[in-house]
Amino acid sequence: MIDPELAAAIDLSRPPLTADGIAERRAANRVVTDVELSRGGSVTFTEEDADGVPVLVLRPAGVPEGPPVLHVHGGGMVAGTRRSDLHVLAEWVSELGVTLISPEYRLAPENPHPAPVQDCYRTLTWMERNGFGSPIVAGTSAGGGLAAAVTLMARDYGGPAIRGQLLIYPMLDDRCETPSSHQFLDGTIWVRSSNITGWTALLGDARGGPDVSQFAAPARAADLSGLPPTYVDVGSVDVFRDEAVGYASRIWQAGGDAELHVWPGGCHGFDQLAPDAALSRRARATRLAWLRRTLHL
Repeated sequence: MIDPELAAAIDLSRPPLTADGIAERRAANRVVTDVELSRGGSVTFTEEDADGVPVLVLRPAGVPEGPPVLHVHGGGMVAGTRRSDLHVLAEWVSELGVTLISPEYRLAPENPHPAPVQDCYRTLTWMERNGFGSPIVAGTSAGGGLAAAVTLMARDYGGPAIRGQLLIYPMLDDRCETPSSHQFLDGTIWVRSSNITGWTALLGDARGGPDVSQFAAPARAADLSGLPPTYVDVGSVDVFRDEAVGYASRIWQAGGDAELHVWPGGCHGFDQLAPDAALSRRARATRLAWLRRTLHL
């Protein structure tokens, strides 16, 4: 059951995403304004080029550049921009003094796997060459899955070094066969059929088959050892609930460091869609606390 405060604040009647509806979904994306990004003048931002990937770089105003966070936006692999999600996440810059880099990765279906994750990893290597330091790699929804994939790439390719990964209701498993995937068929923001549409756009006919790479769907990884400290959160009313819980559990089983939160009554994207709700404020404060500890702020 969705938290009553969230249910009152969020339009839960949005139709499921279909392949024919991708263009309409993109056109309906929330536009984050310059005023929202600046957070009353506490944040400055620039558009930069990361080896061919457009990035938005947010910095704390009036202070030396802070510890870096690479944040990957959501959008089901098919929508969103480098400004997506930042009307809320700019508080990481204003509250903690971090420098946040948000890449404009290529979207499916026009650019299927591996294009999106390649753009995110290219941004990470650009950050290393340009002296940003070892970042937290974070992501929201589809961006959470891409953040997890970039972290696996960095482990398997021998770098760049990553200080931690922060996965916000991440999209991790193309098979869409967990109990929560079958549980939420309607009545919430991102339902099973929408999820299948997004994964099919990314992977085509390979979706759900035996040959999907861990760098496309991180839940496919056979080995989750050797990963940096990890934060995973998800709502209890989310198709991604069980794959997120499973990912954190497998990190523990591999001897790793993971912090997991399942927010009771939280639907997909709840903190973005109803940022003033009590549950959203709790979720954001808990992420900030993990970032502060992990960055030693």
